[in-house]
Amino acid sequence: MDVVVTGRHVEVSDRFRAHVEEKLSRLEKHDQRIIRVQAEVSAERNPRQQDRAVRVQLTALTKGPVIRAEAAAEDKMAALDLALDKMTAQMRKAADRRRIHRGRRTPVSVGEALAETGAEETPDAGSDEVQERQVGPITVTGDGPLVVREKSHEAEPMTLDQALYEMELVGHDFYLFVDKESEKPSVVYRRHGYDYGVITLTVAS
Repeated sequence: MDVVVTGRHVEVSDRFRAHVEEKLSRLEKHDQRIIRVQAEVSAERNPRQQDRAVRVQLTALTKGPVIRAEAAAEDKMAALDLALDKMTAQMRKAADRRRIHRGRRTPVSVGEALAETGAEETPDAGSDEVQERQVGPITVTGDGPLVVREKSHEAEPMTLDQALYEMELVGHDFYLFVDKESEKPSVVYRRHGYDYGVITLTVAS
């Protein structure tokens, strides 16, 4: 397993690099497919953030999905330990999930989740006509926030089970994917424990 250590606005000594390599080598016992782990160390320049002065982001490149974890602390050593703990927990959780039979836990749909709470999906109440304004090449409706950042990613269709697995690996509470069976954009999100919800987009005819 290769370990690459880089620094942003912070000096990374050879001693710290060796420490990182020794610490990250322990990840192989949780996932034998790891090829390389990238550790990026960055400094927080705001003096008010002294307790989070250094941030460490770990990215594990494997033969499977990418795994990420990050943490901030007063110094590099503490931030590294916190990030490593997070990544280890994500790997363990993903491994535990693989051992759970899929039939035992079926993700709950949004409709079912609302039914459980007695809530109803209702449109917003009618309001006066909203105004449109032009911001550069973009037409903005009303006074709402303007989206100024947009990202586009290529995605291979995957099963729901694979999407859940990859969500666990990156440590997020939701995961956007293209469902392999329906070929529709979908989002799986965390509810409680090993319970999940799924939202699927359908184009209105």
